[in-house]
Amino acid sequence: MFHRTLFAGLMFSLVASLALCQQTPPGDQPQPSVAQSSASRDSPQNDPPQGESKRILGIVPNYRTSPSLDNYEPLTSREKYKIASEDAFDRGTIVLAALFGGEGQLANDNRSFGQGAAGYAQYFGTAYGDLVIGDYLTEAVFPSFLHQDPRYFRRGTGSGWSRLGDAMEQIFWTHADLGGTQFNYSEIIGNSVAVVISNAYYANNRTAADGASKLGMQLGVDMASNILKEFWPELQRKFRPKRQP
Repeated sequence: MFHRTLFAGLMFSLVASLALCQQTPPGDQPQPSVAQSSASRDSPQNDPPQGESKRILGIVPNYRTSPSLDNYEPLTSREKYKIASEDAFDRGTIVLAALFGGEGQLANDNRSFGQGAAGYAQYFGTAYGDLVIGDYLTEAVFPSFLHQDPRYFRRGTGSGWSRLGDAMEQIFWTHADLGGTQFNYSEIIGNSVAVVISNAYYANNRTAADGASKLGMQLGVDMASNILKEFWPELQRKFRPKRQP
């Protein structure tokens, strides 16, 4: 289990680092906040900005990204659960669970699961369970209870380093429904509870050290995911086929 989260975090960070190197010079940089905020007013709050795919790299769900904090409106609890459901039941999440399950079996992370098709079914099921539980706890249950916003608010402008720092910071500081920022209890407590729940089905990884390691890796993966979301518009333009004149 630990191998797959570390692997995912490294891959996300690698792709995001490419985005840092691909940025346009400050003088030529577009100002997306005005255009994107206008687009966000014309489309549902929970959907990605117009023209942006719902999945990063065709796999990672991208439903809870907001282009900016302009004209901020808080989400209702129903909308928070909608975002969590979109993330949890997206086909990209199933693909990630299949990949993580396969990697876990190859690394023999949980020997009690065994090998073969039956063993892989357990690896896949527990990997998917991790993702679903984490999505609902950090994007719906605790944000609703604590009145915090589960969305990632893209900065979109400024230097690459400032945007990188902001993406990392949002793991620990989040927007409150009533305005301003707060410590991101939803992210930290939500993932901590998810780790505790996972002890029910991970027989080989139940020590306090295992739990702390898993929590740290999950926060690292979420941070890398924020970085991807911040720089995804640049990556998407790079990967999008150029139109023939």
